[in-house]
Amino acid sequence: MTDSPTASLPTVQPGSFLTLHYRLAGPQGDVINTFDGQPATLTLGASELSPAMEQSLVGLAEGTRQVFEFPAGEAFGQRNPDMLQWVSLQLLREFGDPDERYAVGDVVQFPAPQGAGSFAGAVQQAREDAVLFDFNHPLAGHPVTFEVLVIGVL
Repeated sequence: MTDSPTASLPTVQPGSFLTLHYRLAGPQGDVINTFDGQPATLTLGASELSPAMEQSLVGLAEGTRQVFEFPAGEAFGQRNPDMLQWVSLQLLREFGDPDERYAVGDVVQFPAPQGAGSFAGAVQQAREDAVLFDFNHPLAGHPVTFEVLVIGVL
């Protein structure tokens, strides 16, 4: 009896360092797609993907290509109305580019507290004195398609 070819291939485990291509799509189409460019590298468990997406990768063998369908809210949670916040233009100018103009649909990067990376907010409304940002993930509350090709597992 012989082993199957995938029996000796490394599989994704919590803490694995991965090289992969992936595509995230919601009802409006692709949000991220690396298949036509450089693959992504990440460490499973480092919160680079949502917990649900990370869990779906566990056990996949190197070379596996698979598509996962997540129902609305499972991949990135439900939309949270508290994540819609007005930010004063005075504050934005003080901590950013004083000449920046904000338009509906713009995505703005903000530094996280204590310098721990950054987070993004999408402009929903702009007034003379403030901008309304949506800090929800763009796919929060939506069904999500997650396609992955595991290239390497360390």
